[in-house]
Amino acid sequence: MSEELPRHEPRHPPRRGRGGARGREQEPARGRRRGSREPAPEMPTGWRSSRRGSGVRKQAERDIRVHEVRERVGDAADAVRRGTEAAVYVGVRALGATLLGLFALWLVVTAINGVARWNAVRIAEREASPEAREEAARQNLLLIGVTEGRATGFLALRVVPEQDQVFGIAIPDGAFVEIPGQGFDRIGESLTDGPETSLSAVTNFFTVPFNSYVVVDSEVYQRALTEQDVSGILAEVGETNLTAEESARWSEMLAAVPVANVALVPMPVKPVNVGDQTYFEPQRDEIADLVASWWGVTIDAADGATRVIVYNGSGEPGIAGQVAQVLIRGGFRVVDTKNADRFDYEVTQIVVQSGDPQAGQRVRETLGTGEVVEQPAEQEVADVIVIVGADYEEPGAP
Repeated sequence: MSEELPRHEPRHPPRRGRGGARGREQEPARGRRRGSREPAPEMPTGWRSSRRGSGVRKQAERDIRVHEVRERVGDAADAVRRGTEAAVYVGVRALGATLLGLFALWLVVTAINGVARWNAVRIAEREASPEAREEAARQNLLLIGVTEGRATGFLALRVVPEQDQVFGIAIPDGAFVEIPGQGFDRIGESLTDGPETSLSAVTNFFTVPFNSYVVVDSEVYQRALTEQDVSGILAEVGETNLTAEESARWSEMLAAVPVANVALVPMPVKPVNVGDQTYFEPQRDEIADLVASWWGVTIDAADGATRVIVYNGSGEPGIAGQVAQVLIRGGFRVVDTKNADRFDYEVTQIVVQSGDPQAGQRVRETLGTGEVVEQPAEQEVADVIVIVGADYEEPGAP
């Protein structure tokens, strides 16, 4: 047998590709996708691999180290990517669940608000009905103190028989309020047109129905305030619109209330001097707290009484004040009375400018006449404007 000669590696190894292992171009690091890792470089074999300091071996070692670093970086990048993807997935699911929950909550809140608004409207309609206002007014009485025919003060009383309590707000005669037919003036001036006008002025200011009044001497009025005792005032009445039966009912209710359960307080006001006259500016916020606490009524509530301005368009003296009182007794709030631009209106105009469009129809039903017109306007003073025409007749007139 012939002896087989040993095989030798070529003197010059194949040329490397740039940055890669022997005879192979490496893939760029950038854009490398998951699962496409490049294979690890191999150490050279053959006689050149055993030579100390061989350039080929050193290059291979460097390539292996570079590869190991790249692998570690790639593993870290994969871990970060997987963590990020998981976090994004969890975050998207959590955000979706949150949005779904918020949407469901919005639907529930919307439904609850809708029911609440519906109930509020129904309650407001019931409370504004003539029957409800008449029942509420049965607990209210206006005490008017008078000296020589001039009003010296007004005491708005509420009696709660089931609790044996009496509440009252004493209004000074100089309090500056809207008086139906007179505009803004001292409330004491309301008595010049009669106690009915005073009733309307107090009802309009507090948005609380007052249908009954008693007129007493100023001494009786002051004694009631000083002693916090109203038990005997019906025995000293000079004038009233109460029937004999109603007077007896009020006397019985007032006499049953202990003095300790009577709370009569002065209306919060701020003195204002105009020339030699002193007026009292009502402090609405403090008054609103009293009215809300004692009558359960919110003054100037957004969903409260419809606000009305009354214009005299017929030329008949005092007609705007008469209409204002009718509207106040009907549950509306009159914010001003004045003359119209002319006095030849044949038909009463009821102009709805804001708020509930049906308010115009309710005004027409209260007045018994008028033409309803919708003319939306950007203003915060009134919801409805009434221009009284020649067709208006006072209720009960022949």
